[in-house]
Amino acid sequence: MLLHQLLDHSALVYPQRLAVEDDQGGRLTYRELADLSNQLRDRLRHAGVRPGDRVGLYLRKSINAVAALFGVLKAGAAYVPVDFSAPLARNAYILQDCSVKAVVLAAEYAERVSAALGSRDPSPILLPLAETGSGVPLRLALDHLQARDPAPAAAVEQVSPDALAYILYTSGSTGQPKGVMLSHRNAVSYVDWVTEVLHPTNQDRFSSHAPLHFDLSILDLFVPIQHGAAVFLIGSELGKDPLSLAAFISAQRITRWYSTPTILSLLAQYGKLSQHDFAALQTVLFAGEVFPLKHLRALKALLPGPKFYNLYGPTETNVCTYYEIPQNIPADRVQPYPIGRVCSHFQAAVLDEHGQTIPAGQAGELHVRGTGVMLGYWNLPEQTARAFRLDSAGRRWYQTGDIVVQTADGDYVYVGRRDRMVKKRGYRIELGEIEAGLYRHPAVKEVAVVALIDENGVRIKAYLCFPPTENRPALIDLKRFCAEHLPTYMIPDLFAFPDALPKTSTDKIDYQRLAQSSD
Repeated sequence: MLLHQLLDHSALVYPQRLAVEDDQGGRLTYRELADLSNQLRDRLRHAGVRPGDRVGLYLRKSINAVAALFGVLKAGAAYVPVDFSAPLARNAYILQDCSVKAVVLAAEYAERVSAALGSRDPSPILLPLAETGSGVPLRLALDHLQARDPAPAAAVEQVSPDALAYILYTSGSTGQPKGVMLSHRNAVSYVDWVTEVLHPTNQDRFSSHAPLHFDLSILDLFVPIQHGAAVFLIGSELGKDPLSLAAFISAQRITRWYSTPTILSLLAQYGKLSQHDFAALQTVLFAGEVFPLKHLRALKALLPGPKFYNLYGPTETNVCTYYEIPQNIPADRVQPYPIGRVCSHFQAAVLDEHGQTIPAGQAGELHVRGTGVMLGYWNLPEQTARAFRLDSAGRRWYQTGDIVVQTADGDYVYVGRRDRMVKKRGYRIELGEIEAGLYRHPAVKEVAVVALIDENGVRIKAYLCFPPTENRPALIDLKRFCAEHLPTYMIPDLFAFPDALPKTSTDKIDYQRLAQSSD
């Protein structure tokens, strides 16, 4: 099965059902979405796009972008979404790095992108869109091109399931983003696993909160499309406004919600959820970072009806473990819940630095293998090789970089990132453990902890946000609180009190910016 075949199947079975709706009220049925994607397929093929080529998507999250994504896949190419809010230089680097054959982009960026990519020979084909309306700009642009230079109808390319389907760029250790390559098989195996766990139907109404360059978007789009369900696109402005977002979820009768814990924490604190009806909501999924227990407990109290799932996995695997949160969270629980058991399309192992299996109850690095693991990093063969470990049978295991402990009953407990562990005065410290301790302060809204390493050794700096209605505690009281809840060697050396923590475009805390601001 290929990703675009999910759309074509649903368009055949449910042609008049709502496929996608944006937060401005624009909407397309399954037949309309399939037809529009076919038009783009024909245009791309006519312009010379061939199987294996890459096509950039430089668009705000929109119905245009969804239709374009499927059109690219139907042409046999791979889509490469860039972060619309990121600097032009970064996006131009991504488009150049993977040698895109074409770019579907917002018209406002066409001239600058053309200039940035102009040194390439041949330069990529640009398809600029006015960027408003329910797929109308894409249709108008295609109609205009068709009148000027007719493109014949092209067959859907039947590429191999192992063919490249999309590239998601993530931050790289060199300072330049690196492209994670995912195949149709990678993504479809994940979509099938979600179906196995959630049992979606054509009556479902899925939120689509994540931007297209974030791996959460794969579930948001392809799972509902597989089942003829409706997808509700949430733009960046609405997506960060908890009051409006709560009203939107209620009014649109969303049945399946998926986002980072940051967004759900904002909903719990500021969404005034008690004023709305969430009877339709069946499932709340979260991933991307640890969910602070105080906010998770508050959210479950406000939304007692749906099941809650913690999904875990790096972009290289999408989701590889999951855990259903119990209905009631004990008042005395202070540790976050596990990341759970391995998904059915993966195998997992906890290994030490020598590749030896670590017994349950001891910490080691999580390794995974299975149909969901990426093909590799675009044009980075050495980095790809370093990301995997070969076992004695020659099988490749992806090294996640995450330290976990497996419990006696088979669940994995997340300890922290390998690169977020520091040593101070001989003690091994996981910065996330300090954050968990600081979250126990009743007035704390948000916490981030970074390690500052210089010629004087390691200093730990904590950033704490308090609600504007709360009086910030005196520093001596804060240190007393830390002494009561953290070992002495974990007490931060420095404290800062910003109004809000910086976030990445995928709604995670931007630790890199915090560390740089502390230099």
